[in-house]
Amino acid sequence: MTTERVLATAEAEALMRRLIAIHGPLMFHQSGGCCDGSAPMCYPAGEFRVGGQDVLLGHVNGDIPVWIGAAQFEYWEHTQICIDVVPGRGAGFSLESPEGMRFIVRSRLFTDEEAAELVAAGPPPRGA
Repeated sequence: MTTERVLATAEAEALMRRLIAIHGPLMFHQSGGCCDGSAPMCYPAGEFRVGGQDVLLGHVNGDIPVWIGAAQFEYWEHTQICIDVVPGRGAGFSLESPEGMRFIVRSRLFTDEEAAELVAAGPPPRGA
């Protein structure tokens, strides 16, 4: 399969590498909700507990898993998500907050061909 559900910009990956140097392996969770709940949250790997209501979108920067809540996935399943970074302070729980940067999501709809490829590949994995 060549179509990825999640990507990251070079700038976001550079920040991820800095955060790995400080905190070790990372993970992302994209949840729905109010305030910064719609922003991708970056945690030390295993710090956020994923379960059966979480969907694995894929990996960025090599091996950083990106999870999304199942209810939120229903809204985003036709969309490729790209994690980017902009100056500013994000959520206090996300690791990039002290860096003066914040992760954001940019998105685009999959083409009909990409959507068909994803459907043929079957549903993405869920948490335990």
